[in-house]
Amino acid sequence: MKRILLIMPYGSVGGMERLALNFYNHYKDKGYTVKAIKIIQLESDIIHFGIDEIALSKKDFNDMSFLKRLLFYIKLPFLIRKIIIDNSITHSISFGDMANVFSSISCTKEYKIASIHALKSVEFLNRDILNKVFKFAFKSSYYFFNKVVCISEAIKTDLIEKCAFKFPKKLIVIYNPHDVEQIDRLSKLSIESKEEKELFSNNNVILFLGRISIQKAPWHLIKAFSLLENEGNTTKLVLIGDGDLATINYLKKLIDKFNLNENVVFLGRKSNPYQYLRRSKILCLTSYYEGTPNVIVEAIATETPVVASNCTQGIVELMSLQSYIKKEIVETESGIITPNFFKGVLKIPVNDEIIKEERVFTSALKLVLNDEKYQKRLLFNKEELLKKFNLENVANQYLN
Repeated sequence: MKRILLIMPYGSVGGMERLALNFYNHYKDKGYTVKAIKIIQLESDIIHFGIDEIALSKKDFNDMSFLKRLLFYIKLPFLIRKIIIDNSITHSISFGDMANVFSSISCTKEYKIASIHALKSVEFLNRDILNKVFKFAFKSSYYFFNKVVCISEAIKTDLIEKCAFKFPKKLIVIYNPHDVEQIDRLSKLSIESKEEKELFSNNNVILFLGRISIQKAPWHLIKAFSLLENEGNTTKLVLIGDGDLATINYLKKLIDKFNLNENVVFLGRKSNPYQYLRRSKILCLTSYYEGTPNVIVEAIATETPVVASNCTQGIVELMSLQSYIKKEIVETESGIITPNFFKGVLKIPVNDEIIKEERVFTSALKLVLNDEKYQKRLLFNKEELLKKFNLENVANQYLN
């Protein structure tokens, strides 16, 4: 009988955490013993694993002194090792750089699986000490994994060609699974809050769903939305998710500057974001880089057209059934892809000037807002688009 350990950094509502929860529920339904490690467990966590959840710290890294954080890093592989041995774990799956690295040096003999969820060459432009450790691990401790899962072909290519990944034979592309039936069921539940119900009542909401961070570059969405509103459109921009305080403060500054306070709403974290996703007109993504964003698959599952920047070739893999000639606005079976916003610098902008890519993004928003063909095309292609994300198939591919 398989005994599985899932290892993740946090319990927020990000893509990796939702993936871990999907696996947890699926493997439990199969009758397997499943445990889940959160390196950091916070009171604000959205993702929970009940009695199978193991917290290694209830204090966030930012709340630790430098010395305590360093000591915690040193202890982590030993803590993971003890849990693996005590629970006779046969398979471990780690999610993201931090979990991967500390799993790889735990000196245990279970079938060890890592997963990589973003274009690492872009993340490594930030040359902090942790990224240097993560990059070094690609040439050293990843040797101890039996399998390293990339969630898109673009990520696999990036690791080999731009990150000097030393063990390419361990790399395998497996798309993130999604419990489409569960997403559909949850998306059809009613919204309880009167204010939020009224907000989504006219189905003219543009939605951002995810962590509000520099990676997601949501300021581009705010500025594109300001152009849309200047043309007299009556829409709301809703942001669901928590995030980096500096990024949130910059967004609020932009909202004030463009007089958007009545049109932009922050709803924070939601345990069931699918209710809001189904009731939105468009799901938007302006990220600097991504792997294969779970939120796009969730939008397809809830029949919500997507407008996304071309932040990775993984976007095309998700949003279409074919390859496309690159052009300014690419129409796919599930929405529109616009040019990437990334200019080689991962930081909050120093000025608020409107750039060309934001004007193109605004044009894409107008197309989807004003033409029902995008919704109809998504409905027609939904089943075919979702085939590659079957939870049963993907969960089996991880363990085999």
